[in-house]
Formats: sequence, structure tokens, C-alpha cells
Amino acid sequence: MIDTNVLVSAILSPDRAAREVLRRCLTGRAQPLVGNALFLEYEDVLAREGLFSAAPITADDRATLLDTLISVCEWVHISFLWRPNLADESDNHLIELAIAGNAESIVTGNTRDFAAHELVFDSVRIVTPGNWLKEDD
Repeated sequence: MIDTNVLVSAILSPDRAAREVLRRCLTGRAQPLVGNALFLEYEDVLAREGLFSAAPITADDRATLLDTLISVCEWVHISFLWRPNLADESDNHLIELAIAGNAESIVTGNTRDFAAHELVFDSVRIVTPGNWLKEDD
């Protein structure tokens, strides 16, 4: 599954690893997961005009990209909350989604946000887009 910062980076930095992670999700080489909280976060962040003022795509293009990404995602219902866990409460939903969806990895540009945790889930790796690509090849 991909963290919101990877999606943003894929749009703003076309030659970086995040773009390739997104491409692999969209082409079926990777199965992304999404749940209510992550979907709402994607939707909120992609609607921020100031964030994308220098982006090569418009707001309509971002909405189409989101629709396309969601169409290939596996929608996961989270029925158990693992809290408190992370120091940044806003990232806990990603761990919960990964556990509920049996994800192997959370691909994020902010691995440090997941370093300080109360609960350990050995089944989920926290990796950067570049490291995930190296492992996926």
C-alpha cells in the first residue's frame, strides 16, 4: 500500500521512484490497498491547489488519477483499531489498514514516522519507494 506522500511525490517529481511505484500499482504489478481513512486523505491532499501549483497536471487530472488508482485498489474494511501505537496519530490508520489487508509493505517517504511505535507487527515492512522497487525487481 502506498502512503499519501508517495502519491504526491509521484505527481510532483516525475523522474523519481514514487512515480514508478504508482505506475506499478496502476498497471497491476502491485496490489494497492485502500480504506476509508486513506481514501479521504488522498482526496483531501489531492484537492490542495497550493500544494500542486507547480504540478504538471490540473485538478481535474488529479481527480481522474485518484479515480483510476481507487479502481485498482483492494478496498479493506478495518474492524479493529491498534491504538495508541505511533507517535503521530494521523499515521495509525496506515498500520491498521496494512494489518487488516495483510499488506507486506507500507511504501512511504517518511519511514521515520513509523520508527517510534508501541506495537510491533513483523508481517508489515515500512520501506521507501526506492527500496521497495529494489526488492520488487
